[in-house]
This record gives sequence, structure tokens and C-alpha cells, in this order.
Amino acid sequence: MIPPFDWFDHRAACKRKQDERAARIASLPKTYSYPLSSCEKTILNEDIEDLVHDVQDGKKKAVDVLRAYGKVAVKAQEKTNCVTEVMLKEAEGWIERGEINTKGPLAGIPVSLKDSIHVGGFDTSVGYSVNVGKPVQSDGAMVRMLKDAGAVPFVKTALPVTLLSFESFNDVWGRCLNPHNPKYSPGGSSGGEGALLAFGGSRIGIGSDVAGSVRAPAHYSGCYSLRCSTGRWPKLGVNTSMPGQEGIASVFSPMTRTLMDLTYFTRSIIQMQPWTYDQSVHPLTWRSEIETTYQDKKILKVGIMRTDTVVPPAPACARALETAASALRAQGHHVFDVSPPDPYEALVIASNLLNADGTRTFRSYFRTGETDDAGAREFGRYMRLPRVVKWVYWAYVKYLQRDEVWAGLLEHWHEKSAGENWRWVSKREVYKARWHEWWNGFGEKGEGLDVILTPPNATPAVPHGGMKSAAAACGYTFLFNLLDYTCGILPVTHVDAVKDVLPRSVDVRRMNGVARGAYQHYDAVKMAGLPVAVQVVGRRLEEEKVLACMQRLEDALEAKGERYELLEVPGA
Repeated sequence: MIPPFDWFDHRAACKRKQDERAARIASLPKTYSYPLSSCEKTILNEDIEDLVHDVQDGKKKAVDVLRAYGKVAVKAQEKTNCVTEVMLKEAEGWIERGEINTKGPLAGIPVSLKDSIHVGGFDTSVGYSVNVGKPVQSDGAMVRMLKDAGAVPFVKTALPVTLLSFESFNDVWGRCLNPHNPKYSPGGSSGGEGALLAFGGSRIGIGSDVAGSVRAPAHYSGCYSLRCSTGRWPKLGVNTSMPGQEGIASVFSPMTRTLMDLTYFTRSIIQMQPWTYDQSVHPLTWRSEIETTYQDKKILKVGIMRTDTVVPPAPACARALETAASALRAQGHHVFDVSPPDPYEALVIASNLLNADGTRTFRSYFRTGETDDAGAREFGRYMRLPRVVKWVYWAYVKYLQRDEVWAGLLEHWHEKSAGENWRWVSKREVYKARWHEWWNGFGEKGEGLDVILTPPNATPAVPHGGMKSAAAACGYTFLFNLLDYTCGILPVTHVDAVKDVLPRSVDVRRMNGVARGAYQHYDAVKMAGLPVAVQVVGRRLEEEKVLACMQRLEDALEAKGERYELLEVPGA
């Protein structure tokens, strides 16, 4: 039980961590402040497989690779406040003492970690001040596996205090900024990873995803991510804001700056047999034959889900989706619109499962005066209202405002008994079965539909504080958490101030409450230059297929002259 009136403890803990981070950066060897050398520039631009082989063969030293990325990470921190724990000195020590396997399949590759992942000797604060000053004793399963593979954990990264937001802010570490435009969010809850990777300050990032938390940052910040299915990736050795929540399972998954890195890293990790590190992982080896099948398949059958039926995609997101669809058609692939089982129903089920405790658990960690996430705060306030007040508001929305969508979400938002929760789990399973049958309906065992393309979100990045009104507009990603499908994010374009202006015919005031909250922040002129991505969706445990189809899509886009331009790495 957290004692009341502990505001002074909260402020002291926040100051302690921010001072500690600043001191760690200030005390780095002088080499980290020097401009990038020609050798370091080569390292930053080298293909991942070649870089690994160079470290394995002794042509390059793992510590030199670390320092090259460390230099850029320090710059990224200055510009975006994306880093929490700074582990560069310790990482050099791990390399020197042989704790990193420099003969492994990821030899020398720097890996950044979401702040929620355990690294021995460091706090796992998750942005809560109550967790400050409590370093974990040993590495979690994921970190042990990374070191055995030869990867070098070197920084941890920013997230929102509740882990339930597409922003990344907390009192302990401050606000993380989008590297394309500091007035906007880099995404969340793995937003620090998105910002650091887009800036070029890491090679590989590990985030987690319960409603879109590795996909929104990739879409908002302009990098790549893969939402793996549960059981394909380790989850032991982490901290969270909602321990025990299993209605919508959170999964840890990779984020990268390039698609090549995403595929190479995912393949290498699964080849490390992660089930030997974590009992929750399925003993499912990397299936090269599936990867090859979809690399070579002459004609892919691609369904286009243009809307989640709740929030229509903004012009920038609709344009990115059509750009991807057009590129695939130009390569002769069969591309067609699909109307799957009602995505709105999934949003209702998923939101009730994720918040079945009435937001009680994540709120239990707050100290007096600690700042809540803007979106989670609104949900929490509504959850805590007396049931009769909520009923009156629900009736007002449904019958006077005639907003069936918003009313349908509000109707069951309250703390649930075990029996009520079980009934929602049952609804989840029935819904998942409907999707399974629907996909199978495209041919025997679904071979008539290879993947689906959707927007990752209705809009590009939100401005800071935007989740206060836009928090419920997460259906494009949340849907696939409920289904536990494998999803990849591939950046396609940037917001164009002319092409992506909202047509005058669109009346935001007449939209449902969820859509109004999202469109409140859409302004193509202000958003100009922000990244826009598409989401590539396969079924459960189809990581090999999704990655192969992402490559086919990227090749098609490049063939049409639609190559996505990454942010330039400063000094490289």
C-alpha cells in the first residue's frame, strides 16, 4: 500500500533519475563527444549481416560498433529525450569481460530496450517514481538471450507512465519528442524506441505491444516494427503497469530502422530457440520454407481493409494505403477490398477486457501528485463515476446525441467481477472464431488471401496531449491484438500539406465521438513532413510470411519510385 501525501518522495525520485541520467552522459569517455569518424560512418551504413560477420571475424570490434551508435544515441537524447537508462559504460564492460558472445548470430549489434525490460543493476521504473531506486538483481530472460546471441544492450528508452498511450510522457523521465517535429508525439507506449531508431541512434529496438505499442511508434516516427503473436517472443524479466492482465496479452516485439534489419533480427532471435529461455515461448523454429514461398510466389492475394468502421482514415493515411495497393497492382498482384467481421465489435470487446479492473491496477502505483497519462486519466475518471451517473451520460450520448458508436463503448466501461470478465473472454473467443472462418472463406484454409493491408492508425502522429481526446481511436491496431495476429509496419510516405488537406465536404462535427476526438488534431499543414505507414497483417504465428510480404511490398513501392526517405543520421 502506497502511503498518502508522498509528493516530496515523488519529486525527489524524479530529480534523482534525471540527475543520474545527466551524470551518466556527462561521465562518458570523451570519444562519445567526438564527431563520427569515417570508420563509424561505415558501421552505421553497413548491412547488418556484413556487420555481424565483421565482428565475428575480428575485422571490427564490438566496442567500436557500440561507440558509433552511442554517439548518435547521445545526440538523439539531446533532441528528443528518448533515452531513460544509459548503459554505455556497462556495455563496454560486458564486451571486455566476454559477457557478450561475439561469435553469435547478432555479434556486436547494439540493441535498445524499452524501459520496462529488466537489466541487472538498473531500475525498471516504467515511468513510476515508486519504482525508482530499486535496481533488479539480474538480467531478464530477454536480455540474457540477447547477450548470448552477441547483441549489446546499451540504453533503455522512453514510455508513458501507464503503458496505455500513443504518447510517451511521465514525471520520472519527462516527455519524448518526435524526431520529425518536436511538437508531436513519437508514439507509445514504445515511443522512445521509435524516436531513437528514426534518429539513427540504435540498430535494433525491443518494445512491447498491447494495443499498438510497437506499431503506433513506427507509424508516428517513421521506422519498421513487427507485432509478433504471443508465444513467439520471450516475455519473462519485465515490469509492467498491469501485472496479471491477460484479457489482451501484451507481446514484446522488435523495431528497426530498415526492413532488412527487422527480418534478419527476427530470424536470428527465433534461431536462438527462445523457448529455452522462457517457458511461455512455443518451440517453433524459423520456417525458412514459408519465408521462401512468399518471397517467390508470383501473385500475392492482398485484401485492403480501408476502414475500421469507427474512425475513417485521414487523407494522409488513406493516400499511403492506396499508394501501397497501387504499387502491388502494378506488379501484377491481386489486390481487392475486403470487409471482415465488424472491427467495431473488436474494439468494444478489447477495451472491456483491457480495463476489466476499472483501471484500478495501473492507478495503484501512482504517488500523490504524479501526472497521469492524458488518455488513461480520462478513462479512469469515467470508470470511477457512480454507475447511475454513467448510465445517465450513456443515455444522453445514445438517445440525445444519437451516437451509437461512442455509446456502445461507454455502455460496459466499469470494473468487472470475475464472472463478468469470463463472459467477455468468451465473446473474444467467439469473435476470433468468426475471423478464422472469414479468412478461410477466401479458399481452402485461407490460401485465397495472403495478407491484409490497413492503415496503422486513422491519423499520423498526435500533438502532445492529444491522447486526451484520441485515446479511443486505436481500432486499427487494437483489433489485431485481440485476434493475436502477426502485423508489420512499413513506412510509405510523409504528410503533404497540399495533397492531404481535409476536404471541405468532411464535417468532423457530424462524426461519432471517437472519430471527433481523433480528427480534432488532424491538420495537414501543421503535420507536413510527419511519417505515414501501412500495416501488413497475417494470421497468428505467421511472422515469416508477414516479413516476406513486407519485402514484396517495399520492392513494389521502390519499383514505382515511392521509396521512403529515412531521416538522415546527424554527421553520417
